[in-house]
Amino acid sequence: MAGSMQQAARFDDLREDRGTRVSIADTPILLVRQGDQVHAFSADCPHAGAPLEEGAICNGRIVCPWHKGTFAVADGSLIEPPPLTGLKRYPVAIENGNVLVSPHEQTGPVHTPGADTRTMVVIGAGAAGAAACAALREAGFDGRLVLIGPEHGMPYDRTALSKFVLAGDMPPEKIPPLLPDDFLSTQRIERVEAHVEKLDAGTKQIDLSNKLTLNYDAALICTGGIPKRMDVPGSNLPGVFLLRSRDDASTILASLEGARQALIVGASFIGLEVASSLRKRGMDVTVIAPGKVPLRSQFGDELGRMFQRLHEKNGVVFRMQSKVAAFLGDDVVSSAQLDNGEKLPADAVIIGTGVRPATDFLQGVELADDGGVPVDSSMRAAPGLYAAGDIAQFPLPRSDQTLRIEHWRVAQQHARVAALNMAGGDEHYTGVPYFWTYHFGKRFEYLGHASEHDDVVIDGDLDAQAFIAYLLKDGQVAAAVACEREAPAARLAEAMRSSLTLAQARSAAAG
Repeated sequence: MAGSMQQAARFDDLREDRGTRVSIADTPILLVRQGDQVHAFSADCPHAGAPLEEGAICNGRIVCPWHKGTFAVADGSLIEPPPLTGLKRYPVAIENGNVLVSPHEQTGPVHTPGADTRTMVVIGAGAAGAAACAALREAGFDGRLVLIGPEHGMPYDRTALSKFVLAGDMPPEKIPPLLPDDFLSTQRIERVEAHVEKLDAGTKQIDLSNKLTLNYDAALICTGGIPKRMDVPGSNLPGVFLLRSRDDASTILASLEGARQALIVGASFIGLEVASSLRKRGMDVTVIAPGKVPLRSQFGDELGRMFQRLHEKNGVVFRMQSKVAAFLGDDVVSSAQLDNGEKLPADAVIIGTGVRPATDFLQGVELADDGGVPVDSSMRAAPGLYAAGDIAQFPLPRSDQTLRIEHWRVAQQHARVAALNMAGGDEHYTGVPYFWTYHFGKRFEYLGHASEHDDVVIDGDLDAQAFIAYLLKDGQVAAAVACEREAPAARLAEAMRSSLTLAQARSAAAG
């Protein structure tokens, strides 16, 4: 090994607040200084390939610039998703002020599965389900592990559907899987493609649509949301679509051949992402929504109007303060009639008016009024039963709220906590909710959660989409929205694990 060590950098040139990328024998490596030590890891995030040197190092964590996954500075191990594995490690030595690194990965001991007779079941083969399976095996659970979900194949990155697939940037079959192709086989995970018809929390029994019955020692429910259909005449006409799955996207894409006019019902994140995607295809796009300003409930008027101006600049037409009274057409939708009588032509309609929790099969647990599953900070809903993601009504850290958050990464954060507890740990969700949305080539990041706010302070230029906006409640930063501020947002994502004043948040973002 000593002969393979190569000079990578001078120790004094390395900073402690960010990593340094080097290349050793064509291997990209991230050098991280920690006091008088240096660690060497793979330089790109295993989730989506983000260059980790463009993120931040704080609180003993390496923070990914793109999606805010975190790794331990000490050993590169995974702390928070969306990555589902840790970083590769490389041997390092310091001699005469020079940092020497080997390009040969440092491997740990091979794990030999033990004799574990327990059965654990993960219901929901999406982002949370993938994170849970990875975390259970990482935590050393060696028993029977069953992953249940009705869609065919491996869990995949559902966020690509509205952001990239409908834009034509990525075919549905090319959506990245969330786990390596051989993960299920190498990790001895049973993949069952079926619906759950009943889960009895009292008897710990699951009945499936394929007539299989399972008994579990611990189970995680992460079934996500079911898109809400509209209760208006014509809502079942061909050409009126919901977007939830890869098959939905394929069906929508097939309908767009030769289509010119698209209507989006709902000025939600999904609705506006679809609007951006369809404009990229050159379609005429109209967004219909009942509110005065898009995304007002999430961000307030000023930020909501910024999103509307961005879309209008790129050709999207808005019909705000409007509702669809009916969809019209003979064999296929041809127009939408608004509540004021106006008719808008449509070759395709995409509904983006929210989801409801997919929990109809659950028995033995009292559900919240909206169908969500109440859990504690360990994500526990009942003895041996956990819930994560869109369905979980959980205590929001650093607040007195219990609520559901329908964010993809939050689902993975929840699932990792639940899985580690299923494996015998004592973990609690203390994270900072994080969400990102994509419009006309611009990535917007949302950190924290503000159910309501009383002030917004903006550092930067909203209409240039280069800013951090702080949403304040009672003098504290409840949430932040950022664009083209990836490293400051990475630092904020860590700092917001504590309550922050505006001055403290600005200081953290500045680094």
